Amino acid sequence: VQFVESGGGLVQTGGSLRLSCAASGRTFRGYGMGWFRQAPAKEREFVAAIRWTGGNSYYADSVKGRFTISRDNAKGTVYLQMNSLKPEDTAVYYCAADDRWPIATMPREYAYWGQGTQVTVSS
Repeated sequence: VQFVESGGGLVQTGGSLRLSCAASGRTFRGYGMGWFRQAPAKEREFVAAIRWTGGNSYYADSVKGRFTISRDNAKGTVYLQMNSLKPEDTAVYYCAADDRWPIATMPREYAYWGQGTQVTVSS
């Protein structure tokens, strides 16, 4: 299975972006999905995750209340709605997938990764 992110870009502080991650190659069903980000010279960090049923989601404290993860299994796509963006949200954002557990927050728990999309928030 392959995943392709889109929706990144340049936005001012306080603005919004919606990232998309589209699956191809095999069924999307049964995969827990996550979003991670990596800023220059920093480790990849967890942002949000959602069960394949869409019934449960989990967020990093730094984005809670501002970001929302969702998924449309019929379209094979997971989304990350990002509101009230801050300069510290600047990073390359990656979607990730795995079918071994319902939901996960560590990079090592995900077997499949997209190529990443750049998000830049100007002050």
